[in-house]
Amino acid sequence: MNMKLPTLCEIEAAAEVVYREFQATPQYRWALLSQRLGTDCWVKHENHTPVGAFKLRGGLTYFDQLKRRGLLPASVISATRGNHGQSIGWAARAHSVPCSIVVPLGNSLEKNAAMRALGVTLIEHGTDFQESREHAICLAAQSGAHMVPSFHPDLLSGVSTYWWEFFKAVPQADVIYVPIGQGSGACAAIAAKLALGHKARIVGVVSAHATTYADSLMAGRIVEAPVSTLLADGMACRVADQAALNIMKPHIDHVIKVSDAEVAQAMRDIYADTHNVAEGAGAAGFAAAMQERHLLRDQVVGITLSGGNVDAATLAKVLLA
Repeated sequence: MNMKLPTLCEIEAAAEVVYREFQATPQYRWALLSQRLGTDCWVKHENHTPVGAFKLRGGLTYFDQLKRRGLLPASVISATRGNHGQSIGWAARAHSVPCSIVVPLGNSLEKNAAMRALGVTLIEHGTDFQESREHAICLAAQSGAHMVPSFHPDLLSGVSTYWWEFFKAVPQADVIYVPIGQGSGACAAIAAKLALGHKARIVGVVSAHATTYADSLMAGRIVEAPVSTLLADGMACRVADQAALNIMKPHIDHVIKVSDAEVAQAMRDIYADTHNVAEGAGAAGFAAAMQERHLLRDQVVGITLSGGNVDAATLAKVLLA
């Protein structure tokens, strides 16, 4: 499956939709973080959206397109580890559409609570995201609810607005490190780079304990990989999306695998140097940059703090380790 990337005009139109709910998030060059990395390090603060993660942008544009086409459904359902579910819950509430979200058993308590606070009917099923997704698809077929995917052009146009903001603000960036979950963040970075003609190299980042995208890009086909990460739940995907792979293949410079231990250290570093809270996936970009810091001298590095939704108990354990 080949998916058309959003054009500059489409990304700008998506930004108008996003900005009805919140304004552009900041990007800062943090001095201590740059000192630690050994070169200029800019952080895109998607932890500053109203749901604490970048995903909200995609939910807003997805529902906007349903409305424009006269296709708003009677109800929606989706699957998530948390941030996508908050995005869909927020957008569904804004359009008065009942929303159910399937999460794996043992999912983040605080992400679950945040979704319920948005009016979501939460369904706990499965041992990982893939099982939750398959269950959501079955429930949609049984109930007639609209199944909101985790990867779709109308999500991508919204998510692309955050990298569009970054590239416009940091035209001197040489390389960016982008966490890969189900693929929307990395593909959005590609879309924004191409739309603006930016020079930056894009490095994909996966959990060393959830390697489907790294393995699939190397093999040239979908390779299912087991998920055992305990910290980077936003990257805990077992099966890559073919459309996302097709977009990434020609445009991702390379892929870095980061361990839970490296992610935990990045969470500590980000907190110490910026006093921002990063969830596991939100710290993965900096973990990858630190892994390659010997290659980055005199380069301008961009990372995304893509989400800050980590349970308090998990954060305390990481920070005090």
